[in-house]
Amino acid sequence: MKIDDVRGLSADQLSDELLKLKKEQFNLRFQRATGQLENTSRVRQVRRDIARIQTVARQKRAAAKS
Repeated sequence: MKIDDVRGLSADQLSDELLKLKKEQFNLRFQRATGQLENTSRVRQVRRDIARIQTVARQKRAAAKS
């Protein structure tokens, strides 16, 4: 997910996307632990997408307070 895509989302959409990515991260961790994970690079992609969403959400909250 690109940063421009993330910035275009509303606060509700950001929280929904964050929840979806957290579930995917959990499933990927579970797959890795059981040896079923095929695409190991997806773990890194999901982790970075989560960070992007959290950063933009924090920026939007800070802008709303100002």
